[in-house]
Amino acid sequence: MAPKFVAPYRKSGKNDGNDAEAICEAVGRPNMRFVPIKSVQQQSDLSLHRVRQGFVEERTATLNRVRGLIAEFGYVLPLGAEQLRRQVPDLIDRLPARVAHCVRDLLEHAERLRAKALEYEREIRMSVRDNELARRAHTRPGIGPITASALVATVGNGHDFKNGRQFSAWLGLVPRQYSTGGKTRLGHITKRGDPYLRTLLVMGARSVLQRAYREGDPLSRWALALQQRRGYHRACVAIAAKNARVAWALLAKGTVAA
Repeated sequence: MAPKFVAPYRKSGKNDGNDAEAICEAVGRPNMRFVPIKSVQQQSDLSLHRVRQGFVEERTATLNRVRGLIAEFGYVLPLGAEQLRRQVPDLIDRLPARVAHCVRDLLEHAERLRAKALEYEREIRMSVRDNELARRAHTRPGIGPITASALVATVGNGHDFKNGRQFSAWLGLVPRQYSTGGKTRLGHITKRGDPYLRTLLVMGARSVLQRAYREGDPLSRWALALQQRRGYHRACVAIAAKNARVAWALLAKGTVAA
């Protein structure tokens, strides 16, 4: 169980005895939701994702450090790793010797991190080929091999959820409610659940929206119409929520209802 579901049943101060009593009380509730239990294979696949994501984040921080060092000497570079790699070599000779040495070391470190991230990404892609559930999820536009692998490693066959709507809510892709007195008020998305998986789905939704201008399928037409009505960012979240529901159907049932 999630700790936040146990806390309301704790009667007084937090200690081991009160926590144990609260857990025993919470576990007997008929509507209690439980954390899905992961297999050894799922934990192994998630290890690849965590390490790869760590390399990506460290590389981003390293490149930002390079950008900050250069900016101290009046050279402000645009955002983006490609822009940085193209422009920094021309600026190194204009920098003081010690600063140039630091920048070269940071760029070498960033390149090593990029190579390791690509190595782990290739391993994740290879694991998708051998996984029936991941291949099934990968058939959905906006769900690439990285997202498909993360989905299966996180929720398996999806049988811990009653339907796709519940899975989408578990990921935090539904509006938060502030309803009272018979009035329904919806706010921003809850952002509950796994932030890594939610980020992957939103990034995939952005790719769907970018390709929608060149495609004529029903999903692309729906995405473009939604963007015109609600704006780019809301459309991305809505596409991600739809993909989450469809992904659950693909994992749990093997098909998507018409």
